[in-house]
Formats: sequence, structure tokens, C-alpha cells
Amino acid sequence: MLPPVESKLPHNDTSNKDGRKRKRRAPLVLQKRRRRLLPYIATEDPERRLQQMASLATALTSLKLEFSNELTYVPRMAPRYKNRASLEKGGMQVLPKEDKETLELCQAMYKRGECPPLMVVFDSCEGFTVQADGHIKDLTLITEYTGDVDYLKNRETDDCDSMMTLLLGVDPADSLVICPDKRGNIARFISGINNHTLDGKKKQNLKCVRYNVDGECRVLLVACRDISPGERLYYDYNGHEHEYPTHHFV
Repeated sequence: MLPPVESKLPHNDTSNKDGRKRKRRAPLVLQKRRRRLLPYIATEDPERRLQQMASLATALTSLKLEFSNELTYVPRMAPRYKNRASLEKGGMQVLPKEDKETLELCQAMYKRGECPPLMVVFDSCEGFTVQADGHIKDLTLITEYTGDVDYLKNRETDDCDSMMTLLLGVDPADSLVICPDKRGNIARFISGINNHTLDGKKKQNLKCVRYNVDGECRVLLVACRDISPGERLYYDYNGHEHEYPTHHFV
């Protein structure tokens, strides 16, 4: 039986006692790609894969979330045609053809029930966390960050603790965020590092990167070094914006 789930998990709590606007996660926008992205290698044992998927289902159910492995567009939020990478301030890097093929392969594997080798584990201090359930190589594509797409202006005072920047428009009215407060996938549960401590920065084993994929903005989580089985996954919630408060992170 899982321990009771707090309404706001400690490692994701962005409540702002000084009255400032709630912060959001900001992925990096890398300028150069050195090597090709690798597809994740699913666990061979089908029973173990079921356990991995069950751990995610338990976490989603506990937070009353629906599973969605792609961006979702719902009425009264941002329509899909507003997700245009051409609106990004300063431009957005295009996902190369071979890396797009890797993304499509990973999506196809997931639809076949071949999920990434990851396990969602409840931690009494940090809430739900994600750990590797097998060896993961550097530059492996772990997952896409998914959820409902909405305008940033609609979410400035929102209490969702896991919003992710999708598009930073030249015109602020065009800026979009991903909101996994109703729908999402395993990316919702991956922990953030403490930007204010050396130990926190050493924990980072993933990078969160935005790409132009067929003209649309997408956010991918990619291994930035080899990851050992049992190792917890961490990435930098701030990227280049430095707006997400992490001083209280473990």
C-alpha cells in the first residue's frame, strides 16, 4: 500500500509566499547537436515491463491524472495551430531527420507496450520519483514532456507545479506552456535538481530540450550521461530562464 500522497509534493512545490507569480519549468535550447539521439532499450521481460507500467499507472491514479503520451489540445486552451516553432523568440533548433526517426521509433515502441526501462517510486520526502530500471546510455531519448497546451498568459497564477515552457514567443501573447495537471506521462514525475548546491548539480543525468518537429514545438528529455540501474532521474527545471525556485529541493 502506497503512503498517502500530499496535494503538493515537496520537490515540486512552487508555492510563493512572497506573492510573486508561480514559476514554470524551462527546457534548454541547445545550439549545437554533436551526436545522434539513441532510442531507449525496453526491458525484455514482459512481466517486468508490466510492473514498470503499473508503477506509472499508480502514480497517475493517485494524482487523478489521465495518461497521455503526446501533447493534447482541448477547448478553451491554445489550439494546435498556435503551436508554431516559427514564433519562437530567437528561433528554435530543428530536430534532425535521423533524430526524428528515433522519436517516431520510441513512440511506436510505447504503443506496442515496450516502455522505457523506468520505475516510478514513491519517496517520503520528494513524493513520486522516477528511477532507471536498466542501464541507459548517454544521449538516449527517455520521453517527451506531455500534457495540455495552453497560453502562458492563462497560467501566470495557476497552481500547477509542473508547467513546462513550450514556446517563448516574440509576442508574449504567443507564449505556450505544457500543463500536466489533467493529462501527462512519466515526465511529470521526474525530479529537478537543486540549482544552489554542488551536490544538486552533480545529480543531473537528463537534459530537457526544445525542438522544432515538423514546424511544431516539442520538449524532449534526453540522457546527458550513462545512467545506472536504480539511479534516480534528475534534470534542471530552469534551463536558461532561471525562474523556477529550487533552493528547497533535496
